[in-house]
Amino acid sequence: MTMASEGVAAPDSGAAGGGAAGPYRFVALGDSLTEGLGDPVRGGGWRGWAALLADALGETPGSVALVNLARSGALAADVAERQLPAARELTPRYVSLVVGANDTLRDAFAIERVAAALDLAHGALSADGAVVLTACLPDPGRMLGLPAPLARPLARRMRAVNTVVHAVSARYGGVHLHLADHPWVTDRGSWSVDRLHPSERGHRLLARAFHAALADTGLPVGRPPALTLDGRPPSRAGSALWMATRGTRWVAARCTDLLPGLLALAVKECRHGLAGTGRLLDAAADQATRGALTALGADRLPKDPATPPAADRVPEDIATAPGAATMTG
Repeated sequence: MTMASEGVAAPDSGAAGGGAAGPYRFVALGDSLTEGLGDPVRGGGWRGWAALLADALGETPGSVALVNLARSGALAADVAERQLPAARELTPRYVSLVVGANDTLRDAFAIERVAAALDLAHGALSADGAVVLTACLPDPGRMLGLPAPLARPLARRMRAVNTVVHAVSARYGGVHLHLADHPWVTDRGSWSVDRLHPSERGHRLLARAFHAALADTGLPVGRPPALTLDGRPPSRAGSALWMATRGTRWVAARCTDLLPGLLALAVKECRHGLAGTGRLLDAAADQATRGALTALGADRLPKDPATPPAADRVPEDIATAPGAATMTG
């Protein structure tokens, strides 16, 4: 999920698979996770979980056409302001709304802005009659293995975003997956070498989890996406080589905006840690999140923001697959 934000042009309606009489449309909104980074295809470009899921939707293969509007670096506001209008013009049957990790990597992070953007997008799409898919995600600091004083502020931000996603999905009746705290974060086979994007296996697991969630609602779905890989999984040696040669520069280039503020947060974290008052930082973040949702009139909050709704769960076949116990609620 890179830092640079990009705009979105409304696609040609023909790319969506026809007009009202044609196949259902699945429009994917979000950032590089949904764009497909980490799941390359021959000849260049990316496939990703959204394409894998689209092939498994509908009563017959190919009956749901995918339009992927997700762009690397997108923030929640980018989705609401740029991707959402293009999506609504396509009158989709299914829409995925998975975004927010990039927001946590910005110095000017504000949960109220994230909440407003997600509520606007989810509300508009639901009002249009679309089935909206959302997911909570692990925090970038944990995925990158940052030291605790740096990781905790990012984790707090990601927890705030996830709480908002829970509440907004519950408000509008979306199809939601809780993926934030599962061991897939430490499963190397589920991640590409950059540790920020799923590998092909991770994309397949995510597609399969959404497929099962849709099937649970009674919506028509085909065979679940296969877990058999087309390519070779990332190796430990490859990951280490990437981090040693390119990864450090890659991370540094994307922290230009975040790093000064993150260092200040780390100093604050250390001070509270020495004083034994770290819980005050958690309480302040939770209060800000609840305030953001109250401002939206979203009163269907989880009793404990750290605890996902009971309905969030992982399908048994995914939870028990070798190395696939990576997506659970």
